[in-house]
Amino acid sequence: MRATTIHAPGDIRVEEVPDPVIKKPTDAIVKVTAGCICGSDLWPYRGENPIRRGSTIGHECIGVVEEVGAEVRDFKPGDFVVVPFCHCDNTCASCRNGAQSACVNLGMTSSGQGEYARVVEADGSLVKTDGVPDEALVPSLLALSDVMPTGWHAAVAAGVKAGDSVVVVGDGAVGLCGVLAASVMGAEKIIAMSRHEPRQAIAKAFGATHVVAERGKEGAAAVKEITDGIGVDAALECVGTNDAMTTAIGVTRANGGVGFVGVPHGVELPVRTLFEKNIGLRGGIAPVRRYLPELLELVTSGRIDPGKVFDLTLPLEESPEGYRAMDERRAIKVLLRP
Repeated sequence: MRATTIHAPGDIRVEEVPDPVIKKPTDAIVKVTAGCICGSDLWPYRGENPIRRGSTIGHECIGVVEEVGAEVRDFKPGDFVVVPFCHCDNTCASCRNGAQSACVNLGMTSSGQGEYARVVEADGSLVKTDGVPDEALVPSLLALSDVMPTGWHAAVAAGVKAGDSVVVVGDGAVGLCGVLAASVMGAEKIIAMSRHEPRQAIAKAFGATHVVAERGKEGAAAVKEITDGIGVDAALECVGTNDAMTTAIGVTRANGGVGFVGVPHGVELPVRTLFEKNIGLRGGIAPVRRYLPELLELVTSGRIDPGKVFDLTLPLEESPEGYRAMDERRAIKVLLRP
């Protein structure tokens, strides 16, 4: 099959690689209808994460079940499915406690930017749509494989509730989906921290009531001014850098909450600040399967349209250009068509 591979920082190629095959009786093979590039894919692209030369890359996809293992009971070839980037059995102790991303049989999509993907624990992971979806729904369904559940997880972890004031640190696809999540949850004041007009526009469409373009101390001061000097009830950290975490914690009121979903790189927590202000900090890898049924209903009912985060669509063969566009911030999120 054709798939996106990474060979070194900045070196993305589309090559012929072996087709994924059934290895365990709980596996399924999905023919990818649409995949995409994630902000977290930029960490290895920029040389911030280790790289296994020639490995496939891409963990987000939707598509049609091609083949199932002997123990798969709930899916059959021809089913259209959303593939969570983290696979789970949905029955172990971690899954039962809402931590499907820490499943004892955890697996990850590894060729979402390719023609086929293997899903371990298919029965526990996949979520079926009602037939083949309308083409207009494809971007939003694809967003459910990662970025929308991840933004939602940030809001859940931060404890967002109706009437709250919320700040979202990070204007990538996850941060924008965090804005959308806070809006659905009934937050009254939603502050998006963004310096880029196209992203600001989507944030406003998703429910942001304020936009703060400043960063660092100036950005924190602007958020404090919006909240009458008190700080927000909840902060969503959707970047993963030390500056983003410092900002999120710094603008949260005493006894507020911070939900973090940005993959941490060089983050040093100000434990004394958390201690003195009684700020709660929760988050981590999103348990996508936990949220998928509710989010799928929100998408299919037309209540949310997270697919707006895709502002560039390319054929799979042009995925290297997609990486360049996202790295250079010419695109928010790139949808790839095999």
